[in-house]
Amino acid sequence: MDRWDPTREPPKLQSVRVAGVEFRLGAPVRLWPLGAADIMDLALKGKTAVIEAIEQDLENRIHLAVTVDDDPGRDLGAAGKPGHRFFFRPEEVEPLSDEPERPS
Repeated sequence: MDRWDPTREPPKLQSVRVAGVEFRLGAPVRLWPLGAADIMDLALKGKTAVIEAIEQDLENRIHLAVTVDDDPGRDLGAAGKPGHRFFFRPEEVEPLSDEPERPS
């Protein structure tokens, strides 16, 4: 196991594949919080968002930082400001197609 190094820069991930699903920066997603959700998770359930960052913690777990589409302070979240960026595990996020839907 690697020791924690406070000077270590976290990896800058552009995309990641988890359980066969690819997540990438800028991709649209729908939020589905799992488990013991708090009040913010309940408020964000079913909302659409955009992946702003993909982060890996010291235990190699992946976290997706998202900004919610209908948040009036979304630009603050995109700038990395607290309160407008929310972290979800990949299994709590449904990728949405970023291609326009075609009529059938």
